[in-house]
Amino acid sequence: MIFQQYYLGCLSHASYLIGDGATGRAVVVDPQRDVAAYLTDAERAGVRIERVVETHFHADHVSGHLEIAAQTGAGIWYGQGAAADYPIGNLRDGERIILGEVVLEVRATPGHTPESISLVVYERAGDQVPYAVLTGDALFIGDVGRPDLLASAGQTPEHMARQLFHSLHDQLLTLPDETRVYPGHGAGSACGRSLSTETSSTIGEQRRSNYALRPMSEEEFVTMVTEGQPTSPAYFAFDAQLNRQQHPLLREDEAPRTLTLAELLDLQRDGACLLDTRSPTDFVAGHLRGAINVALQGRFAEYAGDVVRPDRPLVLVCDPGTEAEARNRLARIGFDDVVGCLDDPVLALASRPELVDQSSRLTVVELGRRMESVPGLVVLDVRNPAELERGVIPGSVHLPLPRLMDGFGELDPSRPTVVHCASGLRSVIAASFLAAAGFVDASDLLGGFDAWAANPPA
Repeated sequence: MIFQQYYLGCLSHASYLIGDGATGRAVVVDPQRDVAAYLTDAERAGVRIERVVETHFHADHVSGHLEIAAQTGAGIWYGQGAAADYPIGNLRDGERIILGEVVLEVRATPGHTPESISLVVYERAGDQVPYAVLTGDALFIGDVGRPDLLASAGQTPEHMARQLFHSLHDQLLTLPDETRVYPGHGAGSACGRSLSTETSSTIGEQRRSNYALRPMSEEEFVTMVTEGQPTSPAYFAFDAQLNRQQHPLLREDEAPRTLTLAELLDLQRDGACLLDTRSPTDFVAGHLRGAINVALQGRFAEYAGDVVRPDRPLVLVCDPGTEAEARNRLARIGFDDVVGCLDDPVLALASRPELVDQSSRLTVVELGRRMESVPGLVVLDVRNPAELERGVIPGSVHLPLPRLMDGFGELDPSRPTVVHCASGLRSVIAASFLAAAGFVDASDLLGGFDAWAANPPA
């Protein structure tokens, strides 16, 4: 058996290549948009990818099913009830995908979405104990999938939670304790509440340690799993729809075209969003007026999707050599309209100083002084709701980063505004967004709430 997990840390996304070395047949499960690694590894292992199996329609990323199908001829398969505007097959509960000795058994596990499935993997067809189960977004390590993402599609969280309860107890927890668990996401994903940093476990370990699987009634489960979920990123609905549609393929080896400063400024005047992917340190020291800073580190694509609308053209300012990476990471969430990237940002900034702004960053002490001396000062907290349990800065206004694009109109752009998050990364993004939106005085708090809590002003 060939079994390979691919873990994309910046989106907390796990995908899989499973094959039978004797027959040369393989499937890819829940692929990311840039698919070169699957194709390379399949060729190296001497297997051909015959199917792409999606455990559900994803909301957190755009899948690479179309890219793999185009390059290999593989069919695309979902669970029962799934419909798309490209050719797909539907897998029934109990159906088996026979690769040779290696067999995948389909189990319907709705709850996160109606069409969700899990795949039980048998190393040999006659094995009594499965090798593993790929649980998609039904069961995570330390958590379960959230049932509230389809409220806009007419599915109530309570109804989906009841489906999830039965999927867990009737389909997954009936597997032997030794069965390995391989989920679709890990820590940091907004597809659940408190996912573990571990990327695999066993059914037995989850039965013992997962808070959502402890003995409880269906009603208790529904109440627990529908409360306290993190604010979903702004682009989730866009991606969920895009994954149902035929769309242009990603060419992951192509960098965006190079732009002169004059070309970039023309595009910006025509409505393109200027996205600066350099580090916060470089950005605050000097950036083109109107730029939004989302650093090309960590959860770059997710945070970019919180402050940029998917239908808006993008022009990039990047550290040299990172342009293709920035474009591909944006493509992973379907933000494909990258018009180009500024050539030699350092020279461009130096040549036109009248176009350059610097950003304001405050220490906790400086914020304390401003709170006492600046009339009308707004302290804006962009953390998720659950993070507020750690405490809040007195008098602060709460607006989670994923809600900033739709909610900032409730703020007064003429009032000085200081943004904070937990540690300082999201606040730079939010402050640059507000400045680009016309706020006259937008600063961020160095070290965020963590710094405030450690040494609050007297």
